[in-house]
Amino acid sequence: MPAKKLTEFLNANQAKYATIVHSPAYTAAEVAQSAHIKGEHLAKSVILNADNRLLMIVLPASHRVDLDALKPVIGSAKLELSSEKEFKDLFPTCELGALPPFGNLYGMDVYFADCLAEDELVTFCAGTYFELIQMEYKDFQRLVEPKLISAGFVHLGETPPRMKEHRGIHRI
Repeated sequence: MPAKKLTEFLNANQAKYATIVHSPAYTAAEVAQSAHIKGEHLAKSVILNADNRLLMIVLPASHRVDLDALKPVIGSAKLELSSEKEFKDLFPTCELGALPPFGNLYGMDVYFADCLAEDELVTFCAGTYFELIQMEYKDFQRLVEPKLISAGFVHLGETPPRMKEHRGIHRI
């Protein structure tokens, strides 16, 4: 069953959504594969610590956060991945690693990859390792009011710009 706080919020705000059940999966890539959804179309939530405040970034499952590129977008001097210990109590009805992109329900700003906003539907973890929720992006946008971002995330196979400049150590 999806996270109760989430479904209560969706129902109270008359949002139409569908629940998709899949085999248990623990990483975004596994979830996409299990649910037969392309990684570019599955939204994953990542919790960050920006200047000692928690925030949520939502990006395609096929991408990862680029902290250096994200800092100026968020306007943060210090930005790092948050540890589960820092945020697990904020999501008491959710399994860690399956957080829905509704950080606003938990007092967090939500930054949303603009490439996901181009799709008519948004699909994301429902708070469990075996369920997704799919809804119209326009309803998601209305309920979350995320800040759209076009930088701060890169495709999993892509080398971050700062690493391209690094020449490494060559042994002779």
